[in-house]
Amino acid sequence: MNSAMLLLDATTQTAHSIGGPSTAYLPVMVFFVFAVAFPVLPLILGRFLRPLKYQKDKMRPYECGIDPETGAHDRFTVRYYIVAMLFLIFDVETIFLLPWAIIFMGKDFSFTKFALIEMFVFIGILVVGYYYAWRKGALEWA
Repeated sequence: MNSAMLLLDATTQTAHSIGGPSTAYLPVMVFFVFAVAFPVLPLILGRFLRPLKYQKDKMRPYECGIDPETGAHDRFTVRYYIVAMLFLIFDVETIFLLPWAIIFMGKDFSFTKFALIEMFVFIGILVVGYYYAWRKGALEWA
């Protein structure tokens, strides 16, 4: 009984001697200081180290060393945007598939039949959409 009291007394004394509640936030404050200093410090250093006067060649548009032939504001075809949207749609599909696959591989198999049927319906809808876009020629570049 006496040793239990000594152990309890020792643990309560060490817990109070570690520090107050504000020291628990010290790592967060240090991380915040580094998170602010990391992007701001190179910007400040760059302002002092860069040349103040640019030459004529520095102010020209850069296109891999080739002189520009047209204006910078040319129009893109609509097909470019359609392919980009289709990529985003099918890329977002993986965001929905990953959590399902992780849960499906888990130890709790109580929902497997429903989840399997639901995922096949989801993938089926995406395949139908992909086939529709393919038949309409939305995936053609030219």
